[in-house]
Amino acid sequence: MAKIKVAQPVVELDGDEMTRIIWSSIRDTLVLPHLDVDLKYFDLGIEHRDATGDQVTVDAAHAIQRYGVGVKCATVTPDEARVEEFGLKAMYRSPDATLRNILGGVVFREPVVVANLPRPVPGWTEPVVVGRHAFGDQYAATELRIPGPGTLTLAYTPRDGGDPVELEVHDFTGPGVALAMYNHDASVRDFARAVFRYGLARSYPVYLSTKNTVLKKYDGRFKELFQEVFDAEFKAGFDARGLTYEHRLTDDMAAAALKRPGGYVWACKNYDGDVQSAVLAQGFGSPGLMTSVLMSADGRTVQTEAAHGTVTRHYRRHQQGKSTSTNPIASVFAWTRGLAHRGELDGTPDVIRFARTLERVCVETVEGGRMTKDLALLVSANQPYLTTQEFLDALDIGLQKAMADA
Repeated sequence: MAKIKVAQPVVELDGDEMTRIIWSSIRDTLVLPHLDVDLKYFDLGIEHRDATGDQVTVDAAHAIQRYGVGVKCATVTPDEARVEEFGLKAMYRSPDATLRNILGGVVFREPVVVANLPRPVPGWTEPVVVGRHAFGDQYAATELRIPGPGTLTLAYTPRDGGDPVELEVHDFTGPGVALAMYNHDASVRDFARAVFRYGLARSYPVYLSTKNTVLKKYDGRFKELFQEVFDAEFKAGFDARGLTYEHRLTDDMAAAALKRPGGYVWACKNYDGDVQSAVLAQGFGSPGLMTSVLMSADGRTVQTEAAHGTVTRHYRRHQQGKSTSTNPIASVFAWTRGLAHRGELDGTPDVIRFARTLERVCVETVEGGRMTKDLALLVSANQPYLTTQEFLDALDIGLQKAMADA
């Protein structure tokens, strides 16, 4: 069977540990036998990041900007123990944070819904898509450990020579901690545009949640700008589709989400999106079923990845020569969502069709009773499960049959 031609390159970002092993198997067994694709490869494994002073991550981000599509394997973000383990020259920041700061945009986390898997939140029968703002807030905050009594102030000096502003934050009577965080109007507007575009693409209503009753200026600005962008740029499109947009308080939205079946986009600030997407991953069954798509405000640039980490515990077993049962589905969907976007940008429906076929094979394989241990435990303690390689082999067989039938 002739390979399907992918018109433009895809940027491939390799990763670490167990997911790195799975990643190469997906690429070599499920993707390259069926697609003629030019992969622009960047090794974001921790050893190579260290060897390049993390320049490879920056170079990968610029390549994604150039070509419009990147697919990323999960990577290690080093802490003190990892610095010692790998003998690193520095405690490098999260490569995901570096990529997000360069690419901008919004991270959309969406579960893969599989019919035969019991869900801890059984009422969630449709995807809940969390749109996480990938800029600023706690993740770019400046922290300070207060050594003793003193006054903490917040100062702003205008560049145009205007009067500076200084606010007293707190009068410390003893040791403590403090932080200052920020965001930009332009980034929040782009956040809103990306979320509303995603809602239109999926025909889903959109909700923004903030705590503007407490953070009246900070969170209040998110609320103001979302409404401004919606009214000026998206209201007509939403009205034509019968879709709605609404702002809700974060605690109210979190409570309401437990009672709704899904089928909407939930726009969250950076930290809220991190937390809520982790809750959703467990609520729908497993982090191994959660996809992650970073999309630019204009919808052109996409970087996809699994929403989980490098599965270190399984990697330790692998290093000991023991079999593992690691769920590769989120990593497969990192490839398929990136390839589908490549097909949309290039106007190549065969590429889109291949990506959707591989996604369908993943779901049908699990619904047919063949699954990894994390999913089997959702069904029952007695549900048989496959090893990592056995499951990948099952996907390979299913994909070959689906492609032949097509």
